[in-house]
Amino acid sequence: MKNDILLKYRMLNAEEVNREIFKDFIRYQNVTKCWRKENGKWIIKDAPFVDDWTENDYEKLIFCLKNTIASDGFVYAAFYDGKLKGFVSVESEIFGGKQGYCDLSSIHISEDMRRKGIGRTLFLAAKEWAKQKGAKKLYISAHSAVESQAFYKSMGCVEAEVYNKKHVEDEPYDCQLECDL
Repeated sequence: MKNDILLKYRMLNAEEVNREIFKDFIRYQNVTKCWRKENGKWIIKDAPFVDDWTENDYEKLIFCLKNTIASDGFVYAAFYDGKLKGFVSVESEIFGGKQGYCDLSSIHISEDMRRKGIGRTLFLAAKEWAKQKGAKKLYISAHSAVESQAFYKSMGCVEAEVYNKKHVEDEPYDCQLECDL
């Protein structure tokens, strides 16, 4: 990436997680095709919609990120020229018994900075953090868009052996994934 000097990664603290930090972040995603599991098989279906955050979504996100930080989780971000352009969060709890999952609760890259390696860097940092916490795998309830799933596959993710019931209930169209650490 040109101007790598302008790209910086660092942990976020709870005080800076507020609406203002997202002012230059573009969530927008024009989704056309999604993965769906039908009759036990994964297929690609037309499912056009625009994914973007409302003010209510930002409020929920800010609450969740602050909660992750307060509960000793991992919130790590990419800044380009001082502006937030990507972030990842991992919860501190290990669940799933022998699976030893740590929940990758969010990973988002601003539309203007996608396909520049930021997501890969954030994902690898999340894996390393979870491994140091003693987890065996990351668990991801992942957006089903074809582009999102291509990213997760490139990072070594596969369908989760054991589904997290709460994630399935909260986002029934998400793909439940895991990634070995």
